Amino acid sequence: MAALNIRQLLEHWERNGKLLRVRREVDPRFELGAVVKAVKGAQPLLFEKVKGYNVPMTVGLGGSKELMAESMDMQPAELLPRLIEAVVHPLSTRKVEHAPVHDNVITGQLNLQDHFPVCTYHALDSGAYYVSGVMVVKGRDGQTRYTSIRRMQLLNGNRTSILISSPELFQQYQEFEERGEPLEVAFMFGIVPAVVLASQVSTHLFHVDKLDVASALLGEALTVVPCKTVNLEVLAEAEVVFEGRILPGIRVPEGPFGELGGYYGPRSEQPVVEFSAVTYRNHAIWQTILPASYEEKLPMAIAREVALISSIRQVVPTVQDVHITMGGVGRYHAVVRIRKVSEGDGKTALLAAFAGDKDLKHVVVVDEDVDLLNPLDVEWAIATRVQADLDLFIVPGAKGSPLEPSHNLRGVTAKMGIDATYPLSQVEHYLRTHIPGQDEIELANYL
Repeated sequence: MAALNIRQLLEHWERNGKLLRVRREVDPRFELGAVVKAVKGAQPLLFEKVKGYNVPMTVGLGGSKELMAESMDMQPAELLPRLIEAVVHPLSTRKVEHAPVHDNVITGQLNLQDHFPVCTYHALDSGAYYVSGVMVVKGRDGQTRYTSIRRMQLLNGNRTSILISSPELFQQYQEFEERGEPLEVAFMFGIVPAVVLASQVSTHLFHVDKLDVASALLGEALTVVPCKTVNLEVLAEAEVVFEGRILPGIRVPEGPFGELGGYYGPRSEQPVVEFSAVTYRNHAIWQTILPASYEEKLPMAIAREVALISSIRQVVPTVQDVHITMGGVGRYHAVVRIRKVSEGDGKTALLAAFAGDKDLKHVVVVDEDVDLLNPLDVEWAIATRVQADLDLFIVPGAKGSPLEPSHNLRGVTAKMGIDATYPLSQVEHYLRTHIPGQDEIELANYL
């Protein structure tokens, strides 16, 4: 059975020996992040003592495909097809009037850092940041809920800055700003990996309520409850919710900040959020995600794979699978596996991949006999099936990701495609060696 809240999930992992409890007190300034980085954000941790606070803090809930899949009661290989199915057939959430997240409601004069830890992660970060809150806003239709993860730098009292990297969401905010109106927002902390994964689905490609997508992934309708001070709905079993408004006409300096690619992003002027309420469950469990860890990269990568395979399938129907790699920070590198039926399929798939995701820099297409999840197998295909003058192409001066420093320095990026498929006319030269019975061998039976 899939876990519908993080308490169920943490209890499950503790029973199965996968949860590590950190009993030593840690400082939210650098020390907590350093401990998480030691396991790359790929291990569920529960910090029992965070300096200055009486609340436990968890991290690493979705830091590997195995953990993420287990949280949804599925196998890792099912993540991509099940996410596609959830986007196509979402499951509506169920509204309730009373919920655990409203066990405690604080309004009026708020001082955010009095309630829950706010961490400083990297040496040159401009301050302490909230980085794991899943933000809820209403779409332009006033009905559909849009969710995404946005970082917020703590300013003072009840205010933070906010980085809105989504062009669609920033345009919506600007429309409110032009009317002199604030944009209502809510941030959910302490939520299961399915909600994080669904929040990364591209809204402009798939016009779907992402909380409904999360429900479909879990196989059961999540419950939502109206907020106390804004006209939004949030998960009834979230651990903590911040309610507020992005103010019009105000910008403050934000950054530098340790970004996805392992570099510091530049300082820039960003909008301000003013919070009107903090609500939380009794004995709340606080949550964070280490920036640039597997827990941050993996949901983005899987969600991007949905759009990528859809884009390629339109021109190469025999595409079998895609993989956006962690080494490419879950954004810049992809491997595509196809069943090649005609010459040119490899390069066509490459062109479709770049057209479908502007952030991709380097893409490799392989045959169906290559394990695209195994970097050694992919490198073997490049080493034995690629001639650079025939199978590699470069597109200079293309649009790329603003989070990638070499793009920012130039304003554009180069794309490189590698067709690591073999020529169909020479299949006899590319037969892989195989020992009969090798797949059935159990070494323990021979020792």
